[in-house]
Amino acid sequence: MDIIQIVSLGLVAALLILLLKEHKSSVAFLLLLFTVIILFLTILDQVRHIFALLSYMAGKAQVEPVYFKTILKIIGIAYIAEFGAQLIRDAGLNSLASKVELAGKLFILMLAIPIVTAVIETILNFIPGA
Repeated sequence: MDIIQIVSLGLVAALLILLLKEHKSSVAFLLLLFTVIILFLTILDQVRHIFALLSYMAGKAQVEPVYFKTILKIIGIAYIAEFGAQLIRDAGLNSLASKVELAGKLFILMLAIPIVTAVIETILNFIPGA
């Protein structure tokens, strides 16, 4: 599915959701959820290609696999948390959406601690007498 089909699907779904929202808000939200899932599944193949390319480039740059995997996990958490929070906001639950974003940020912080530690240790190794 190319970008024109994706945008067309989004526009048609948006029109239907706007029409249904006043009379059948629960059906409108289910249509939104269904559309988002279809769009997400559609772009998964492209995401796989991007990860393969990034993995190839990390191998060429001789980046430690542990750090590379951690960075990919961090990127994945950021996208998933944002995706979920936006969907929850569309349902009108802003407070819950902000909690999902906070949870995503905490998971990212937990994953980033070993990388930050390694950077600090590397910097300290360059400072004489530290």
